[in-house]
Amino acid sequence: MSRKKIVVGMSGGVDSSVAACLLLEQGYEVIGATMELWQEARTAGDGCLGLSAVSDAEKVAAYLGIPHYRIDFREVFREKVVDYFADSYLRGETPNPCIACNRHVKWEALLSWAREMGADHIATGHYARIDTLPSGRLAVRSSVTAAKDQTYALYRLTQEQLSRTLMPVGAYTKEEIRETARSRGLPVAGKPDSQEICFIPDQDYAGFITRYRGLPSGEGDFVDREGNFLGRHKGIIHYTIGQRKGLGLSMGRPVFVTEIRPDTGQVVIGEAEDVFTDTVYCTGIQYMALAEFPEDKVFSGKVRYGHKGSPCRVRMTGPDLLECRFLEPVRAVTPGQALVLYDGEYVAGGGTIVRKPRRA
Repeated sequence: MSRKKIVVGMSGGVDSSVAACLLLEQGYEVIGATMELWQEARTAGDGCLGLSAVSDAEKVAAYLGIPHYRIDFREVFREKVVDYFADSYLRGETPNPCIACNRHVKWEALLSWAREMGADHIATGHYARIDTLPSGRLAVRSSVTAAKDQTYALYRLTQEQLSRTLMPVGAYTKEEIRETARSRGLPVAGKPDSQEICFIPDQDYAGFITRYRGLPSGEGDFVDREGNFLGRHKGIIHYTIGQRKGLGLSMGRPVFVTEIRPDTGQVVIGEAEDVFTDTVYCTGIQYMALAEFPEDKVFSGKVRYGHKGSPCRVRMTGPDLLECRFLEPVRAVTPGQALVLYDGEYVAGGGTIVRKPRRA
């Protein structure tokens, strides 16, 4: 009887390396695949896209005795992730490129390639689990380790994508994964985690967007809520909701970015309390654990990756417009980020946060 063939997305890090190792031990025919995503990464030494990442993935694959391929996904990555990232900032939003990359590249494009290789599934090193619910729907379930849980960035995966995915790392803590790597002798057992956005290793988002789009700085006005002039700013791509540092304003007290107006180029400044809201609107609604969102149900809603989640209720106010009301105000709700709804440990669904609709 032939073994099930599975493609493991290998970034050269310890998590995806252990994922490949565990699946090999479970009897799968494992194929390692490292995705080339960004042109500039070919000359980079570190980071998840650098040459060291490819080299490390190749070393692990050789150590495990599995085939390894480098796949050129640069075109789809530029279109679906980098263009989206730059355009979103220019619209006065703060995007999460990992969510777009997961949906369109690490799953959609990789699954297509895996099918060509005759593979049954793909696997990743994400800290999350996939369960089949009593309803028959598939859902991403929180990792056993809250400190590393990555379910927030996976809410846009479809039922088809989930049905062809394994996430073996989600059943372990980070310490257990590192110990597994050490005990198996994997050459990346001590490799540190990558923290930055992969295609902007210096974290200068504004500088990257300016160079990438070939645009001038786009200076504009700081104003208060009533539109009164407070000073000049460097350009809306330098700011995000809730930001306090780096404003360059002498107000005699801490002030915060409360709104970004791309149409006028204005950045609105307010007090600490102005950064809180109890109502959030979303579009691009994606369902996962649930096929619809009951209005009488209390979910836990996360408005950013690092948000622990707060109780909320939701209702659809249009064909693709969701209104979420938190039981207590939440801080720094930012257009472009995702609102991810949890039903217990499971991702129920979510959407992209937008500015308050005029008629809502």
